Amino acid sequence: MDVAKGHSVMLTNEGLYQTLLDSITDYAIYMLDADGHVSTWNSGAERIKGYRADEIVGRHFSLFYTEDDRLRGEPQRALSIARRDGRFEKENWRIRSNGSRFWAHVVIDAIHDDSGNVVGFAKITRDNSERMEAQTALAKAREELFQAQKMEAIGQLTGGVAHDFNNLLMAIRGSLEMLRKRLPDDPTLFPLIDNAIRGAERGAALTQRMLAFSRRQELNVVPVDVPKLVHGMRDFLKSSLSQTLSIETAFAGDLPPARTDPNQLETALLNLIVNARDAMPNGGTISISAAPQDAAAQESRLKPGRYLCIRVTDDGEGMDAETLAHATTPFFTTKGVGRGTGLGLSMVQGLIEQSGGALNIESSPGKGTTIFLWLPVATEGQASAEPEAPTIVPEEPTRPLTILAVDDDPLVLMNTTLMLEDLGHTVIEAYSAADALSVIGRGEALDLVITDHSMPQMTGSELAREISRQHPDLPVILATGYAELPAGSDQHLPRLAKPFTQAQLKEIVGTVLH
Repeated sequence: MDVAKGHSVMLTNEGLYQTLLDSITDYAIYMLDADGHVSTWNSGAERIKGYRADEIVGRHFSLFYTEDDRLRGEPQRALSIARRDGRFEKENWRIRSNGSRFWAHVVIDAIHDDSGNVVGFAKITRDNSERMEAQTALAKAREELFQAQKMEAIGQLTGGVAHDFNNLLMAIRGSLEMLRKRLPDDPTLFPLIDNAIRGAERGAALTQRMLAFSRRQELNVVPVDVPKLVHGMRDFLKSSLSQTLSIETAFAGDLPPARTDPNQLETALLNLIVNARDAMPNGGTISISAAPQDAAAQESRLKPGRYLCIRVTDDGEGMDAETLAHATTPFFTTKGVGRGTGLGLSMVQGLIEQSGGALNIESSPGKGTTIFLWLPVATEGQASAEPEAPTIVPEEPTRPLTILAVDDDPLVLMNTTLMLEDLGHTVIEAYSAADALSVIGRGEALDLVITDHSMPQMTGSELAREISRQHPDLPVILATGYAELPAGSDQHLPRLAKPFTQAQLKEIVGTVLH
């Protein structure tokens, strides 16, 4: 009787134990025999791994490992460590019955008999996929924040350097122009001056790339007919590419116009095509296409809305993961010494982002590269940009004016003064906004004020606002190398982009006064 009662109690305890295990659904809890075959199974194991008890009991637990882990002998190693140390613990990928993977935290404990021999293993597995995904997302967010902060810092530095370099180019280029006009007609000297001017112009082009990267270049954002712009480049591109390269285009007939600067977009596409050419030394095909896309589901960096996605694809060498990660980093280049500035892709990225879009790249070694340019679609009713007719500067000189020139850089101020005086104007110089207001306060009869924007204490925009308050009829021209003025600045002031030539200076003076 006592034996029967004891047996009944044991069965009852086993039933309670199994009921307890089956009530735990967040953990797969089961036992293995000494060779690793599944001998028990709970409801948590069925939920996590997808097998019913009758499907898995008796099968080897290596079934839950990835094929690579099985080939490396990971199941056997886990049992060996548990047999030797009494316990094995690790996180890694595991496979469900349907073939999908999950990130598992695994614990294997050895089970010993009274003699100390290992008779089996207790195995507990928890699905930590959500935690791993959250950690991965957090790490990605941190990396993106770090990259954004790094690029912002580089952008601030690059923009500042470009602004200061523009001032130096102003002095160099303007002085060379004046020197060329005043030198006697000597054929041995003119080539030297022209060569120096071309060098200054190349420096100006480099600063434009730097400003484009830092999103501080001047943009004329208008609706752009992308197919028309690309087809207009074809003749020039054919003459620039070797006979072994071909360009293919694929545009639908009803593409909406994109909002950007057409001249800068043309330069950006030219950069991408040159990069594609360099990636295909033995020839190949460059494809340019575009299609309207809803960015909400395609590109997370963009605001919801309609975009035109321009694709530039080559079948060249492609990039490995490391090169791809640095492709848009300024001054990064794989072209070798003297063959590239490393600003091409970063300039393109700066233009696209300044236009309200985004750039991304898909590439792999041996499979070519595709650049995606996302640009906002222009709203209905806006006409596409047509090429502007060249502005003809009048041959007749503007009537002599008295002009107040304001700049905190003496080299730039002297250069501006020389240009204006050469045009027949009288120039009063001021080295700060305070000096300029002092000149105006003395009652000088002025026809025009030309002021730099970036000055200490009081900016050119703030100076223009004060001049407008005191003398509403006195026109002001703002000279700046930056595209974006601070909030609160007068965005409607006539602007002269640095570095400027005497012809550009003459043109804007004539336009403002007429």
